[in-house]
Amino acid sequence: MMQHYKPTIDAPVVRIFVLETDETHPERESFGELLHKHFSEAGKKHHPPLGVETEQRFVVTSKGGTIPAVDDFDGYDGLLITGSRFDAHGNDQWILDLLELLKTLWRRRPDLCFTGVCFGMQLLARMLGGKVGPAPSGDWELAHCKISLSPIGQRLFRTKRPEVYLHQMHQDQVTEAPTAETAGDLLSPDTEVHRWGWSEHTPVQGLYIPNRLFTTQAHLAFDADMVKRQIEMRVESGGIEDLEHADQAAETAHLDHDGIAVAAAILRLFRSDDEGLVEDSE
Repeated sequence: MMQHYKPTIDAPVVRIFVLETDETHPERESFGELLHKHFSEAGKKHHPPLGVETEQRFVVTSKGGTIPAVDDFDGYDGLLITGSRFDAHGNDQWILDLLELLKTLWRRRPDLCFTGVCFGMQLLARMLGGKVGPAPSGDWELAHCKISLSPIGQRLFRTKRPEVYLHQMHQDQVTEAPTAETAGDLLSPDTEVHRWGWSEHTPVQGLYIPNRLFTTQAHLAFDADMVKRQIEMRVESGGIEDLEHADQAAETAHLDHDGIAVAAAILRLFRSDDEGLVEDSE
C-alpha cells in the first residue's frame, strides 16, 4: 500500500518518505495523509515558502504492508515514522526488519534526515541503543498536554516560551535516551543526542541531533476528531482502562496546540537550518 502526494504550492520542495506503522479508522484519513496536510501548511508559512512532497508506505507486513528497499529512498530529504498501536520495544518480524532498514539507511545515507512520532520516536531511540518500555507509572499520557522545553527546544521552535502544548496518545516511552556510547558505530564518539523537552509523565519528549534526527513523543498532526477517535479505539480494545482519565482527556481535544511549530522545526532540519543549536548541551 503506497500513496504519493505532490506539493500544493510552487516553491522549493522538501521530499519526505513516510513509513506508516498503523492504520487509522477506515472512515478517517491515514496518518500519512494527516501529516502531509500538516507539513504542507507549515511549508506555506516557512520563509521562504517550501512545498512538501510525500511518499507513504504502509510497512506492517503482517497486515499486508511492505518494507521498502534502500534504493526507494533515493532523492528524498528524509523519512518520518508514524505512531502506532504496536510496541516499539517488541520483536514482531516487521519491526525487526524495519530496524535493519533504518540502520542500513543511517550508515549509507549520511545526508538523510530521520524523524519519528510516538512509536517512530521510540523505534529510532531503540535503533540508537536507547531503552523503550511502559511508563513506570503504568498510566497513559493522553490528549492536550504541556511539554516543558530545554534551551534546545526553545531554539528549535523559535520561541521564548518555556513550554509547548501537543496531543499525546501513549503508555510506552523512551525510558533511557540513547547516547553516542549506546549507538555504537551509528554515531561518532563526540555526537550529543539532545533532549528538547519533557513532561511530568514522560522525561524524554523529544530527541534532536543537528542536521540528522528529530523525534517527538507527541502527535503534531492530530486534530480533535482524531484524538477522540484514538482514545475511543484504545478504550474499546481494553488498552486504556481508566475511563475517567480517558473522558477528561477527550474533553481537551479541541484545545489549540503547537503542532505547526513542530512541523516547521522538522522542515528546517531537512533544510540544514540548525542555527548553531549544537552549542547547547541540554
